[in-house]
Amino acid sequence: MTTTFFAQPYDITAAGFYFETLEEYRLKANALRNDHGEVVEEFEIQFIDGEEIDCALSKAASLSQANLGDVLKAIDDWSEEDKLRFIVGVEYCSVSFDLSRDDPNELDVDIYHLASLRELAEQFVDDGICGDIPEAMRFYFDYDAFARDLGMDYFEVEIAGQRLVCRCA
Repeated sequence: MTTTFFAQPYDITAAGFYFETLEEYRLKANALRNDHGEVVEEFEIQFIDGEEIDCALSKAASLSQANLGDVLKAIDDWSEEDKLRFIVGVEYCSVSFDLSRDDPNELDVDIYHLASLRELAEQFVDDGICGDIPEAMRFYFDYDAFARDLGMDYFEVEIAGQRLVCRCA
């Protein structure tokens, strides 16, 4: 799927334009003149159409003229997990991240593709985090209380239609 953006000039006497690539943006931006024939230099960059995850990435990156090339590169090059890690790290964990040189895999963020803290509690018990609980005793285990305790470090989010449980380390 192609990703479409719109460059909205801050100059109210100039008309904006749609674009899909950095090259297309540069060509159209360099050619744009306002009603007085002057060069238009400043634009608000808006995400118009594309994958939901790319929209969320653009929002988390505070898409602007200054980082447009880096955002487009991330959209094209990063895996969905990299994008999720970046979004969670920046939006929910307040991590400082430089798109031009940082690697999203280096973010200290845990992401579980689960819908709730209760599901995380169940997974942790199944994985043996709480020790070896015999199968017959698991019916007596208070998963809701464990989930509430996990809520001290973990949180639930929805990004691009996906429910996730995350932790900022």
